[in-house]
Amino acid sequence: MSYLKSLVFITVLLVFNCLTAQQTAVFDNDFSNYQKGLSLYNAKQFLSAQHMFQKVQAEAKTQVLLAESAYYIANCAVRLNQSNAEQLVMNFVEQYPTSTKRNTAFLDIGNYYFDTKKYAYAKKWYDKVVEANLNFSDKENFNFNYGYTNFSIGNKKDAERYLQRVTTSKTYGAQAKYYIGFMAYQGDDYNTANTYFEQVSDNEKYKEKLSYYQADLNFKLGKFQEAINLAKQQLPKGNAEEVSELSKIIGESYFNLEQYNEALPYLKAYKGKKGKWNNTDFYQLGYTYYKQNDFENAISEFNKIVDGRDAVSQNAYYHLGESYIKLDKKTEALNAFKNASEMSFDAKIKEDSWLNYAKLSYEIGNPYQSVPQVLNGYLEAYPNTGYKDEIETLLIDSYITSKNYREALSLLESKRGTKNREALQKVAFYLGLELYNDNKYTEALGMFNKSVSEPANQNILARTLFWKAETEFHLNNFQESLISLKQFQQHAEAKATPEYEDLNYSLAYVYFKLKNYNQAANYFDDFVTKNAKNTSQLNDAYLRLGDSYFMATNYPQAINAYEKANKIGSIEKDYAAFQIAMSQGFSGKTNEKISGLKSFISTYPNSGLRDDAMFELANTLVKTNQTNDALKLYDQLNSEYKNSVFIPRSLLRQGLVYYNNNNTGKALAKFKKVAGDYPNTEEANQAVATARLIYIDIGQVDQYAQWVKTLDFIEVSDAELDNTTYLAAEKQYLDGNAKSAIKQFNGYINSFPNGLHSLKAHFYLAQLYYADNLFENAQPHYSYVLEQSANEYSEQAMVKLSEIYLNTGNWNDAILVLKRLENSASYAQNKVFAQSNLMNAYYQIKKFNEALNYAESVLSTTTDSKIKNDAQIIVARTSLELGKTEKARQAYAQLEKTASGALMAETLYHNAYFKNLDGQFEASNTLIQRLAKDYSSYKYFSAKGLLVMAKNYSALNDNFQATYILESVLKNFTQFEDVTTEAQETLNSIKEAAAKTNASVETNND
Repeated sequence: MSYLKSLVFITVLLVFNCLTAQQTAVFDNDFSNYQKGLSLYNAKQFLSAQHMFQKVQAEAKTQVLLAESAYYIANCAVRLNQSNAEQLVMNFVEQYPTSTKRNTAFLDIGNYYFDTKKYAYAKKWYDKVVEANLNFSDKENFNFNYGYTNFSIGNKKDAERYLQRVTTSKTYGAQAKYYIGFMAYQGDDYNTANTYFEQVSDNEKYKEKLSYYQADLNFKLGKFQEAINLAKQQLPKGNAEEVSELSKIIGESYFNLEQYNEALPYLKAYKGKKGKWNNTDFYQLGYTYYKQNDFENAISEFNKIVDGRDAVSQNAYYHLGESYIKLDKKTEALNAFKNASEMSFDAKIKEDSWLNYAKLSYEIGNPYQSVPQVLNGYLEAYPNTGYKDEIETLLIDSYITSKNYREALSLLESKRGTKNREALQKVAFYLGLELYNDNKYTEALGMFNKSVSEPANQNILARTLFWKAETEFHLNNFQESLISLKQFQQHAEAKATPEYEDLNYSLAYVYFKLKNYNQAANYFDDFVTKNAKNTSQLNDAYLRLGDSYFMATNYPQAINAYEKANKIGSIEKDYAAFQIAMSQGFSGKTNEKISGLKSFISTYPNSGLRDDAMFELANTLVKTNQTNDALKLYDQLNSEYKNSVFIPRSLLRQGLVYYNNNNTGKALAKFKKVAGDYPNTEEANQAVATARLIYIDIGQVDQYAQWVKTLDFIEVSDAELDNTTYLAAEKQYLDGNAKSAIKQFNGYINSFPNGLHSLKAHFYLAQLYYADNLFENAQPHYSYVLEQSANEYSEQAMVKLSEIYLNTGNWNDAILVLKRLENSASYAQNKVFAQSNLMNAYYQIKKFNEALNYAESVLSTTTDSKIKNDAQIIVARTSLELGKTEKARQAYAQLEKTASGALMAETLYHNAYFKNLDGQFEASNTLIQRLAKDYSSYKYFSAKGLLVMAKNYSALNDNFQATYILESVLKNFTQFEDVTTEAQETLNSIKEAAAKTNASVETNND
């Protein structure tokens, strides 16, 4: 008989006795209804029973029946899950505090909720039970139910306390021991768990469940072989999830026993928690492959560890680095060792990783830090390392090989010492070369002087002297350049340097600039004699040799040099031909000069010297009394070259021819045209002076006076003062007294704004300001020169004014001047200058088609390697902007052969980018590693290259490398917002993909 039924029976007897005593008909009726309610209750017809008890309660005349009815009404409400059930129970307890069913009510309702697995509700009522009032059977049941209830809701302390009370119970003992053991298992108290599990291991009910737990317990207790045996016994009986977990126990047990071959299939069979592995799982499988020398698979598993920051991850990254080394993947190894070196869980692994990271940085370069910083960092972290001498040796050499000269210089200057002197000398030298190649001559000179002041390595000292001379040459310090070249020439190591073969060439140029033409000729001649290569430099040397002989009036030798120049190259062939003709004339061979100039005019119709040739030929024809032919040629020149500097001269010469032939009318017409169209020029002054003579000869001085009054640039009465004031200023200029000359030229211009010499005064003043780097002061004076009609200073003024505009970023004004220079330049180098700067200016204002056209034109006309590189990069950049990807590819590919410095950094990045687009991920990474090793000082392209590298690794399924690189970019290149934005987006994408299989990965989409 159940506990509840016993209570009912006793209650019935009590009620029956009372009713018998009273012997009333009403009582009989109430009791009958009460019995009906009990019958319905026992039949689990709770709603009907509740109605019957409510009827009894409404009609009952005794406290016993009222209490009994209230109890059963509440009890039925609980079972019917009525909303007021608990309130009914509490009402019963409060209304009938002496009822024998009070404790029974709490226990009974608790048991109901226990049976229906509503353990939180059950505990609420069990808490109210008075244990002392329970009989033995009820107490045993209560202890188990209450213990299990606490177990189910996670209250393990109370669960164990109550379950311990029934461990010897025949009914509940086995269950209690199982749950106590299970709680110990969950609390990692494996010995206690094992003790209890062993006591119920023969119980069929728990045997199946215990196989897994006992296997896992033995594993956790370090009894790996026993764990293997137990798990293998259970393996054939398990479902898919159990097989996965048992495989993990077997595989990890073999792993801990270092039986990696046996571990492998079981570790691979593990499916993960909810289909996801964690970092430890990847590490164990990766290390198992590693121990079997299967480095490819080891890498595949290790690099799935993303976001790892624990001892397991540190081990994994270290062995990942070693696996990459075994496969000669040093770039990948660098990142893995870096990651391991940044963790402190294992000091030995940290130090070994640091050492490997430092050595690899030296060997292959480092895209995140300069190699000297890395090596210094290792020595600072481990000052007593056994590798100190080796690392210090690498450190000295790394200052050079890293090419990150600015950072290296800063580090070296902060740690000056005897060991660092040679490194400082070399770094200053190479930084100087870099600045020189970027046309930063003043800064370059400072670096060369710094290098010379640390003469530890004599070979480097000799090389520095040479480049110091070259820099001084570009700064127009020709005397200082000569001194440096002589020092280089006399240095014992000079002949062992690559610069020595250019010594005579450089000396020749310096002497030429110093106007020591005989010495220049000697050195140019020596250079061309010893240099048998058919190069553009040799071509140029022959041209300048010809110029030196020409300036030294050794015309036969000049002709010989010009002819050789034309035989070996295509540079300035028109210039050489013109100079040959001129040299023939100065040699007294007038007919050869005339023939040469005529041939030149027909052979080079597009030459910038053609108007020069026409003018010279016409002058020569005048001298040989071929005045008609001369006059026709002057007219041709005036017609074809309306903006030529020779037009006023041509008109003046025509006037003089007419004057000498007594054709005063035509002579005056030409002179007046010169004075009217080309005021403020020397030709205008001469035209006025000659016209004055004609007017005097023909007795028309009044007409001369009237004409002169119409000319703004001449005041007859002030002419002598004008000349005197100008000549005083010019003398200061010619004597090299710049400050005094500036003052006096300004005085002249203020006194004679339209003076006879205003053109020359403005030009000389502009040159003085320019030489003193006072470009804003120079600008209006160059502009004045260009506002006048074409003159002998126009071309120089255009070059200088355009340089001023270019240097200040005034691109539109620069374009106007450069276009004019392009169309009127007499010298080939000025035309190239105009076109090369036009391509750059158009690029700056985003007129990419125009920039591209000029760049292609420059490439087709120049042989200068630096200018060709400049043009090639404009082709590449504009092609990208215009969507001409294939053209950009070709341009960057061409640049890779010749570029250096920042240009090479940009080139390598784009070539790597194109290879990524083509799916050539490893080839792309090779280029980026070269960028990182040799051009790490160019931070922007280093950062951009790393972005491409991360994408390459992602495509190669190497998530560790991709993630590590992107996180490093975010950490080290915050100054480049476009790069870090793209890096974060790429990183989020990779982590989202990795999170689908790796439980350790946390995504961040902020």
